[in-house]
Amino acid sequence: MASALTESEAVRVRAAGKINLALRSGPRRPDGYHSLATVFQAVSIYDELEARWSHAGDFRVSVTGEQSAQVPTGPGNLAVKAARLLAREAGTAELGCELAIRKAIPVTGGMAGGSADAAAALLACSVLWDLDVSPDELGVLGARLGADVPFCLTGGTALGTDRGDQLAPVLSRGTYHWVLALNAEELSTPEVFGRFDALARPATGPLEVPAELLNALIGGDPVALGRCLVNDLEAAAFSLRPHLERVRTTGLELGAIGAVVSGSGPTVAFLASDENTAIDLSGKLSAAGVCRAVKRVQGPVPGVRLLN
Repeated sequence: MASALTESEAVRVRAAGKINLALRSGPRRPDGYHSLATVFQAVSIYDELEARWSHAGDFRVSVTGEQSAQVPTGPGNLAVKAARLLAREAGTAELGCELAIRKAIPVTGGMAGGSADAAAALLACSVLWDLDVSPDELGVLGARLGADVPFCLTGGTALGTDRGDQLAPVLSRGTYHWVLALNAEELSTPEVFGRFDALARPATGPLEVPAELLNALIGGDPVALGRCLVNDLEAAAFSLRPHLERVRTTGLELGAIGAVVSGSGPTVAFLASDENTAIDLSGKLSAAGVCRAVKRVQGPVPGVRLLN
């Protein structure tokens, strides 16, 4: 297969993490998944991925950056899985790649770090290998890799249904300022959903995100948005990691206008009324010593984007 890029050239992309502004979950389905209704917002914390040609059938990855030691680099790496899937769908045995990931999105932090890397690999390899594949086709492939991957490709603000992979854009005015409390202890998504099933009596009717939340986004009203943040998995996350409840309480006492555990946790996202308040909150939260690290981010931002 001919390519516009030589083996010495690389494709670099950037992929954003996400916060779940609302996450409503139904009971476990016969297929093992939970039906979800969630509002995603992509925020300005990024992993970067570089893809280069390699020998046919050779797919490898290296990882640097924050928590890089916790990321698998074998066949189970989601970016490697994405590259292999794309190569299979291309129908040729001539493809291979070397991937290099620089991490900043928390690992198993509820912010779709692995899914962002998979989305990055899909875009980077499609360009590297000069494949004729549309964004919609990449989204379909992404859904086969994980429920959050389609959103990581598109970014912005979106409503996710079914497993969270069926997306519809959500009108969102303005920029929202978030302070992330990053925690040292990981939380696995299956573990959190398992505890959710044990603790909760999930709604069996249609799942809906709060209309007030959608109206707040349309109006660009951070105060109203802060009142509507909701995550059905929060109680399960607090049950497994009781310290997170203290983190949440501390951030609200220090001036956040809203707080929510992102996804299955353990990252806690605090909404600030404006940028100056976010700067002040991040300093106070860091000084409080209740979490591993604190980061300020903004949203919404685009999904995966080429850097070269």
